Amino acid sequence: MTAITPARRRLLPRRLTVAAATVAAGLLLAACGGGSEERTEHGSAHSSSHSSASAPADPRSAKGAFNDADVHFAQKMIPHHQQALDMARLAADRASDAQVTRLAGRIEKAQGPEIRTMRSWLKSWGAPQPSSGSGMPGMDHGSDGGHGMDGMMSQQEMDRLEAAEGAAFDRAFARLMIKHHKGAIAMAKKERENGRNTAAKELAGDIVTGQSAEVTTLRTVVDRL
Repeated sequence: MTAITPARRRLLPRRLTVAAATVAAGLLLAACGGGSEERTEHGSAHSSSHSSASAPADPRSAKGAFNDADVHFAQKMIPHHQQALDMARLAADRASDAQVTRLAGRIEKAQGPEIRTMRSWLKSWGAPQPSSGSGMPGMDHGSDGGHGMDGMMSQQEMDRLEAAEGAAFDRAFARLMIKHHKGAIAMAKKERENGRNTAAKELAGDIVTGQSAEVTTLRTVVDRL
């Protein structure tokens, strides 16, 4: 056995201290690494859950019982919504009022998907789709654009709106959309009273609530301009 000199004896505790510190540091790093990996896993799960929660919902299913009122509601509301979209899209390069521009954007965002939903209902019910520019298949809407639906604009009114710009467009858009929304609200209330399909009646309720609020906003625009 090699004798331990006084110098080596003095170095031994120092080396043991360094070794112990090294081991402790290694254990700490391992613990931190495990914690980081766990947070990553939790983060991935959270992100996945968040993405799933924010994904667009499937269109409302119209499964279940339905009646003629449900069919007529969808057939008439599709072209009614389509005209509202046509009006809203004019605002992109004609409106000067920020509130009008925002409202037009909300109309596009809401009513486009609702049209697709109602078309899917008619398909599942085996009912005819409304032809372009008419409320019911084969309906004669005439020169006034009547469509048999409340609040629809005539072709002359649409032409005047398309020709307007700036504040003149804003005023015309607000007045015409109030009339248009009131027609949709009346149609939706009839569906709530006479319809049978749960999904169709729920959509009708949403139309009453949402478009009534928009009418209030549009009236403030008319008063301000």
